[in-house]
Amino acid sequence: MLKRFALLAVTAAFATTGHTATVKQSSSGICHDQSSSYYERTKNFKPFNSLDACLRAGGRLPKGYSSSSASSSNAPTSGSGYSREQFGRGWADTDGDCQNSRHEALIAQSTGQVRFKTGRECRVVAGRWISPFTGAVIHDPSAIDIDHVVPLKWAWDRGAANWSRAQRERFANDPANLLSVEASLNRQKGAKGPDQWLPPANQCQYVLRFTRVMKTYKLELSPAEERRLTQTRSRVCN
Repeated sequence: MLKRFALLAVTAAFATTGHTATVKQSSSGICHDQSSSYYERTKNFKPFNSLDACLRAGGRLPKGYSSSSASSSNAPTSGSGYSREQFGRGWADTDGDCQNSRHEALIAQSTGQVRFKTGRECRVVAGRWISPFTGAVIHDPSAIDIDHVVPLKWAWDRGAANWSRAQRERFANDPANLLSVEASLNRQKGAKGPDQWLPPANQCQYVLRFTRVMKTYKLELSPAEERRLTQTRSRVCN
């Protein structure tokens, strides 16, 4: 009841301030952008400024969703037409156990016992997470975004555009590339690499993990980017 009241309050606040949400996350967790047939009909929602932000916060795309920038082909693609859908419809449940990769990351990274919404154990509603970005302890998973250490857009611009869709989906759901962190910091980071953004704490570990994932997937840096990454690594790891 309290969560529903908070959702209504946020919606009302947007209405009274004259702002329109770019993306609406419904009470059932579905992300509707303005191309969705349910956009205008979704009255109780949590607003996000992009589809990517809604998906990072645990939302999912409507069934059958497609956009002009998304491709359903498994063939490699190229060009600059990045969209979140190129990496799959949100968090995948690859093993079919009802826990998508967001909730599997929350379970794996909690330092205490997690609590689930129902006995099916699909959705995590409580636990104990220590943010690798700050060292802060978080108990409420709604305050957590699952960070892609190597951001999807960053990867797209450095080689992932030429992968198959299946490979991009594997990358987007790879546990090695996922961290449970404060939503505010994840959104501050956006699609930046470590030469443009670093977390407040554990900067060396972050850069090393970023580099490991980048090399695993053979993402390509320009010579200037390579120099900046080397300089950043030397600065924060010495």
